[in-house]
Parts: sequence; C-alpha cells; structure tokens
Amino acid sequence: MPPSPSSEFERLKDIMAKLRDPEGGCPWDLEQDFASIAPYTIEEAYEVADAIERSDFDELRDELGDLLLQVVFHSQMASEAGHFGIEDVARAINDKMIRRHPHVFDKADGRDSDGQTTAWEEIKARERAQKQGKDAPSSALDGVAKALPALMRAEKLQKRATRTGFDWTEPADILDKLDEETEEVTQAIASGNLDDIEDEIGDLLFVAANLARRFKLDPEIALRRANGKFERRFRAMELLAASRGEVFSDLSPEQQESLWRDVKSEE
Repeated sequence: MPPSPSSEFERLKDIMAKLRDPEGGCPWDLEQDFASIAPYTIEEAYEVADAIERSDFDELRDELGDLLLQVVFHSQMASEAGHFGIEDVARAINDKMIRRHPHVFDKADGRDSDGQTTAWEEIKARERAQKQGKDAPSSALDGVAKALPALMRAEKLQKRATRTGFDWTEPADILDKLDEETEEVTQAIASGNLDDIEDEIGDLLFVAANLARRFKLDPEIALRRANGKFERRFRAMELLAASRGEVFSDLSPEQQESLWRDVKSEE
C-alpha cells in the first residue's frame, strides 16, 4: 500500500529539518536565509508555469514538488527563528480560503463567477484595511506586491485603477496612446538622454500591458508567447543557415533578415 499524502508531507518536513540541523546537516542549506532562498522560490514558480504551458504533467508534478520544498524551506527557517511553523502557514491559508468563500462555507447567497470575483476583491480590501489600521491612508492600489515581475505588476495596478473608473473606454484610445508614447520614445532617442529613453520605453510597455488587459489577456503570457516564437524562429534560422553551409553569425544583416522572412513564411 503506498504511503499517504500526509505521511509523505511529514517525511518532507523531516528531510528539511535534517538538512538544516546544525549537527550533521547540509552546509549549503545551513548557510541560506530568507533573502538567499527567495530567488529560487520565484524561479520554481515560473518553472511550474512553464510545465503547465507545455502540458507536461510529469514535469509539472516534479516542479510542484520543488515549489512545495520552497514553502517548507521558508517555514523551517521561520520555525528556527521562533516566527511560525508550517502548521501556522497551513492554518492561515485554510482560514483565509474559508473567509473569502462565504458562499461555500457560510451558505451566503449564491454567486456566479463574476459576482464571486467582485466579492473576493471586496473581502481582500477589508483584510488590507484591517492590516493597515483605521488611521492609515488607503488606496485602491494597496496590496499589489512590489516584488512582482514588472509587466505582471503593471497589469494588476491597472486592474485596481479600473475599479475606480480610471481607464480608457475603447481599444482605439489605447492605440492612440501607444502612438503617442512611441513618438515620445523617438524624441527621447533623439535627445540622447538615456534616463529619458528608459522612462519613455517604460511608458510604452505600460500602455501595451493595458491593451492586453483590455482584451482580458495576460501581458506576461503574451510576452512569454512572443519569447517562444522568437526562440523558435531564431533556432530555425540557425539550422537553415547551417543546411546551406553558412554560419548565421557571419551573414550580413540583409542575409539574416532574408532568413527570418523565409522561416516566418514557412510557419
């Protein structure tokens, strides 16, 4: 009979505790702290997303395990410092999920998906207000984590602003703004001021994120898709050049552009 999920989780906790044991633990694991582990946590989350995008469920199982390890690692360090343990983490999310789903657990009025999304955000807003205290100034943008990838954070900030009515009403308005920002990038480039160029390119990306959101598309996913397309086509160009007895990096820009057009037309 296979071991139960709970016994496997207990085994994982025991393994992490042993790795962090000052007497005979792993030197690398013992050297880590919250800050040094955080980048690995972010990386594992992205690897989960990548496995999902590729529909590779064997890989997804492994990557979810790696992500779970990150949760246990942080919790073990917190326990050692006397802050909280993994049980407190589980209790906190259990309580939060029950609190945010009164239509399921408290038999409140039934809601459709859109109604639940609205209620979810209202509950989260109350929770943030309670954390900040009554006298703390509040904003519709409260709670959007600064550590998020910039494009993802742009989309979340825009969603929050939209709830106050601050948004374009038509896609054409966003396209006009894209044209305006593109012109400002051009002017910044002409000025030669790198700070201005960076600033204007940031504005351009921010508006592009808004355009994706307007069609209920995730700009992070859209860019990841574009990355995949570029990588696929670039590798195909290299292979095509090699099949012709050429080295891609030795080709002129015009020849490389011709290869790009060939590869693109084949798709």
